[in-house]
Amino acid sequence: LFCSDVPMAQFIINLNSTLPASQKFIIHILDSTHMFVQPHAAEMIRSAVSDFRDQNSYEKPA
Repeated sequence: LFCSDVPMAQFIINLNSTLPASQKFIIHILDSTHMFVQPHAAEMIRSAVSDFRDQNSYEKPA
């Protein structure tokens, strides 16, 4: 998995750490923006990142 920035990679690492051992998806962290993850977790990661971005985006008041 390639993350475009370090904070997003940290978000994914934190997401992984909150799961029980049987559900952890990170296989190996290569560097600050690259990691190997279980293939079945890709869609769950994308969804979690999308939700995180939606919660942390600014919308100008009407």
